[in-house]
Amino acid sequence: MISTYNLNHLRELEAESIYVIREVAAQFEKPGLLFSGGKDSICIAHLARKAFYPAHMPFPLVHIDTGHNFQETLDFRDSFVKEIGANLIVRSVQDSIDQGRATEEKGTNASRNMLQTVTLLDAIEELQLDACLGGARRDEEKARAKERFFSHRDEFGQWDPKNQRAELWNLFNGRKNMGEHFRIFPISNWTEMDVWQYILLENLEMPSIYFSHKRNIINRSGLLLSDSAFLNKKDGELPEEMTVRFRTIGDMTCTGAVESTAVTVADVIEEVAAARETERGTRADDKRTEAAMEDRKKEGYF
Repeated sequence: MISTYNLNHLRELEAESIYVIREVAAQFEKPGLLFSGGKDSICIAHLARKAFYPAHMPFPLVHIDTGHNFQETLDFRDSFVKEIGANLIVRSVQDSIDQGRATEEKGTNASRNMLQTVTLLDAIEELQLDACLGGARRDEEKARAKERFFSHRDEFGQWDPKNQRAELWNLFNGRKNMGEHFRIFPISNWTEMDVWQYILLENLEMPSIYFSHKRNIINRSGLLLSDSAFLNKKDGELPEEMTVRFRTIGDMTCTGAVESTAVTVADVIEEVAAARETERGTRADDKRTEAAMEDRKKEGYF
């Protein structure tokens, strides 16, 4: 049940996000929506449908596929795109590796997550995208808290956190030079709780991986990683069947689960309310260094 206060709060966030999305359509020639099949990108796609209804979204969905994604997410992505009649463009990290544009990591903590940057920047250049909408939120991680709604990227696709444009009274400056582009974050002001309450309010379908299920897990120093052929195991690491769900979805090799019994959206909301760790706290890629996310973003990461 959503209180009147929360309902008003969610509708205000919705209106703000729709305004941002419409500004993107007004200011840019070739935007794209970065779509992973995760809850945040699903919400943005839903908001974009509302923004332009009864017309179709005026931009494609773009998925950067690491090749190590959860199958549940890929299945949901395909069914979702078919249902809404969107144009889906997929670019593969494996292709970047095969072309010598990216180098596969080695060792037990190897992941393709960082390699997405190369594939993403190549896709932006190939498709000539001048703006990419993404699902990052300021509550997720301290580097993402520095982002504006309209986040400028230079001709190399890089981000300078010290060179951000003012956004007073929701006036957005999308001016750019040739070769530059913008990352747009319509749900910047949302929290994880806001997202799940909005999912409940709008009755949005989510990938099954977000809800409690049994899975073979490798417990790596408290990080619960899904056992798969993509995970390089350490000596003595053996899978254990656990009842878990995922709070965030990414590459299987670096996305950790949490023990959970939440089988409905309402159950998830209760868990989020009681959580003492952010959802990005389950991501191994954010733990490599103190400034891991900011370093990746400076290079052109999502």
